Amino acid sequence: MKAELSVIKLFLEHPVWLEYGQDLTAKDFPEDLQLLYRTLESHHKTQDTSLSLLDLASLFFSNNPKDKEFYEQVFDTLDKQDVSLEATKTLITHMKRAKILRELSIGSYEVAEGKKPFDSLNKLLQALQEEKEESTPEEEFVTLSLSEIVNQTFKAPGLRWRLPSLNKALGSLRKGNFGFIFMRPESGKTTLLASEISYMLDQVQQGNPIIWFNNEQVGAEVMLRVYQAYFNLTTEQLLSNIAKWEELFVQATKGKFLMIDRAQLHKNFVEKICKKYNPSLIIFDQIDKIQGFDTDRNDLQLGAIYIWARELAKKFCAVVGICQADATGENQKWLTMNNVANAKTSKQAEADWILGGGTIHDTGWENVRFFHLSKNKLHGDEDSDPKMRHGRWEVLIDPECARYKDLK
Repeated sequence: MKAELSVIKLFLEHPVWLEYGQDLTAKDFPEDLQLLYRTLESHHKTQDTSLSLLDLASLFFSNNPKDKEFYEQVFDTLDKQDVSLEATKTLITHMKRAKILRELSIGSYEVAEGKKPFDSLNKLLQALQEEKEESTPEEEFVTLSLSEIVNQTFKAPGLRWRLPSLNKALGSLRKGNFGFIFMRPESGKTTLLASEISYMLDQVQQGNPIIWFNNEQVGAEVMLRVYQAYFNLTTEQLLSNIAKWEELFVQATKGKFLMIDRAQLHKNFVEKICKKYNPSLIIFDQIDKIQGFDTDRNDLQLGAIYIWARELAKKFCAVVGICQADATGENQKWLTMNNVANAKTSKQAEADWILGGGTIHDTGWENVRFFHLSKNKLHGDEDSDPKMRHGRWEVLIDPECARYKDLK
């Protein structure tokens, strides 16, 4: 029973249950734990929140007063239970496989008795094969073909930027690339994303969308900026014909853009969404707030987030994060990696590229941003300029239309 208790304890976290629990039912647990799991399952199906162990006990005993002494011992065991995510994930895999095998056994008997057609087993056999494939990693060797290597890293264009300067300095974003942009608060980070991502929308294919995970501003406000940047219009111009611009945007971007707005984003939820939609680009605004990483020190926790983001990039597509510059970057033009907030080297070490955007308070410079590529490991494109690899340059922000422009 202790093994299944580790699953129940892990499933107290709502994002974890979303990721791993929805394929299981109470019948997959030992009989004396089924009532407890039903209580947990009922909560997660009606509430979008995690539970403490005390919360679960209160819910359970308020509806199930019988056998109190036995279940008090169960909760005492749960309280003392150490949970290993990897070991518990393996157990969940075995539970799911056992469930499929039970259904396959019953289905085979019904087919043999002539109660069901043979084709009714196909779905179960397919589910069993998929479960096997998920639990059996495939070897992935890097190609030895130099022409293919050059094509993947240099010649084949990835997602190009709206700003010509970013194409010259960084080049395309490709699968495996992970980088982040940092600026001081209220300096135009989200506007920069809106400006660039709205340009990339027309470059991706339907079925492989750009996914923007928003855990900072109100989602509707951010989406409005995407509308502004896509059409290069002010808010007043959009409001003058809402139906027209909505129709044009939806037609042009249908299936290509998803924005998820959650104040709390858990790593397991993000992974589930990426697995479901197979994105072309992943955006985190703000990346430092992703949950699901527990370490003793804040800088190590942030380092774990950035390691995870790099793994997402290798598995799915390019990843771009947004984070803050610390107080040392206030009223500074050229931000360096030393100005990244809440980090020593753990965040910076994982990124392929780091773009800082400085601002100064002098009159007349309010809409000028000072870009500095303090780190750049990308190979660029055929039209990239090696001299700009770690360049510094000025750009202009147009907040009315949520666009950035190069200053020539």
